[in-house]
Amino acid sequence: MAENTKLLRHAGVTLHLPSKVAALIVYAQGIVTRMTGNPSFPEPSPALSAITTAIDQLQVAETAALARTKGAAAVRNDKRTALLTLLRQLRGYLQTVADTNPTTAASVIESAGVAVRKTATRQARAFAAKPGTVSGTAKVVANPAARRASYEWQYSADGGKTWVTAPSTLQAKTSITGLAPGATVQFKYRPVTKAGEGDWSQPVSMMVH
Repeated sequence: MAENTKLLRHAGVTLHLPSKVAALIVYAQGIVTRMTGNPSFPEPSPALSAITTAIDQLQVAETAALARTKGAAAVRNDKRTALLTLLRQLRGYLQTVADTNPTTAASVIESAGVAVRKTATRQARAFAAKPGTVSGTAKVVANPAARRASYEWQYSADGGKTWVTAPSTLQAKTSITGLAPGATVQFKYRPVTKAGEGDWSQPVSMMVH
């Protein structure tokens, strides 16, 4: 019996952006430090120099705001927004780099001083057969071929010498009944779309319960 659907882990870049300006500055400085000279990021976009400039400008604006200089709070908020925009753009660059090598994506992301968000992505469903809930039955599931498609099914109880045609379906799954318990049965299918009939799949085997 073929394997069922598997879940693959996709490593995504996530920014834990602090709400307080002082903490945001430290956080951004840490990213710049970790990425500077990092071989995984030969050409950061935006440039680390641009992010450093934005950090410095925010520091100056924050100092003025804390001193209650007139109009400084508005300037500080603008500089904070500017830095956040650059960091979010940098997140896109980091994700692009990470996606080029999924096997090392998590370590690459962490080397930049940011966090990894792992999301499950569903792998294409494999063609599989498993015993049904009733003795002598089988549930057969295939990979959908198209949004609009039908599926033709056949099964063989003599090692593929002869094939019995089962009713076609509009979904990529079917139930086969009337099988002999204890027998090893092979199943195959082919999709039918607007483009015509597809090729018959490689058969999968199952012992009938």
